[in-house]
Amino acid sequence: MELISDVIFGNGMSVPGAEDTSVLCDEQGFPYYKGSTFKGVLREETERYLEWIGDSEAKNKIEKMFGMGGNDNKTEQIYFSDFKLSPYVKEKMITEITRMENETADIAEIIKECLTNLRTFTSISKDGVAKKGSLRIARCVNKGVSFYSDIVCEQEQEQLIKDVIKTIKWIGTKRNRGFGRVKFSIEEVSE
Repeated sequence: MELISDVIFGNGMSVPGAEDTSVLCDEQGFPYYKGSTFKGVLREETERYLEWIGDSEAKNKIEKMFGMGGNDNKTEQIYFSDFKLSPYVKEKMITEITRMENETADIAEIIKECLTNLRTFTSISKDGVAKKGSLRIARCVNKGVSFYSDIVCEQEQEQLIKDVIKTIKWIGTKRNRGFGRVKFSIEEVSE
């Protein structure tokens, strides 16, 4: 998944006085996108796609692939890992930051600062002035960053999954404000 625009992978947290929306990061400071969140996006897009092509077995296919929805009965046949940076990129960043910084530096914070940025938002009143108390700050993952995930599915579902993934163009928070434009590439790996 390549980020075509800045993306907000919200973690549901805020940093008082600094960020109203924070980005989901691992313990080393690297941003990532939850596989379970992507599964929800893919499920929704699969439902739309099957409806659009007029598939009469859409409901059964959805339940078989993704489970019953909200019911963790382990009937789903498709599994996702989290979308993360490649291990090579992570290793190189850590090596370079460690080489450049002193040993007391917060490497996780430096990594987060390298891969993300802060954006501000405000509401504008009818007279063109910022509304009082409307300033919001969100941390965004920088465009151009690529993330990788493993998707495991049944062989008969592969083509449908590929077709649907090609339709996904937006993910994350604030998509209606131009954030979250993505491009997916699929590489097959056989066991």
